[in-house]
Amino acid sequence: MANYLDTASWPRRDAYALFLGFEQAFFSLCTRLDVAPLKAALARQARPGGLSLACHHAALRLANEQLPFRLRLEGQGELTRVRVHGRVDASTTVLRGDDSFGFAHLRWQAGFSDFRAQAGQAMQAVRDGPPGFHEPPPGPEDADAALMYFTTLPWVHFTSFAHARPLKGLDSVPRVAFGRIDADGTRQWLPVALDVHHALMDGVHAGRFLQGLEAAFAAPESWLDG
Repeated sequence: MANYLDTASWPRRDAYALFLGFEQAFFSLCTRLDVAPLKAALARQARPGGLSLACHHAALRLANEQLPFRLRLEGQGELTRVRVHGRVDASTTVLRGDDSFGFAHLRWQAGFSDFRAQAGQAMQAVRDGPPGFHEPPPGPEDADAALMYFTTLPWVHFTSFAHARPLKGLDSVPRVAFGRIDADGTRQWLPVALDVHHALMDGVHAGRFLQGLEAAFAAPESWLDG
């Protein structure tokens, strides 16, 4: 059974009501985070590599731990409700050899090695597949899962980023973009852009997410499981 938030008793109910009426209610933050410790930790593993999936895993871990990232809007007008999902998965872009792209569904798993195995297979299936978007339909295990959208632009060390999104309909999905890593001495700077819906969270929540991602990249041994 779906779980919904009691917005009448929500401490940020006034902000929710205000931004719910906006045609474009997303706000964006863009920063750069040092992934040198993460790259070093991955290199020491029995199965080296997997930096992109490690970044996805760290972001999903935070999204699953932090309530605002498990909230999604449902319905319309006066019937709009805030659903509280039990799990957050990733839908991420995958580039094919012909320069088309598709979306891969990466199911959240707490263990990085398990997540990497499943996610790697899902992304390879998209690379090997035909042009177009062919994500498999959600299964029974996905009934209470929400999606979080990811994309990676390894060609550009960006300092700002804007996602394409529909202005009609109800879209409240958080979005993350990763860019090209640039070296600066011992630092390896990864651009990270975060877009979130202001009816569901504020700057303090987005800031905590990015702070958590920074901490995860700085101390990867605490969550990488080999």
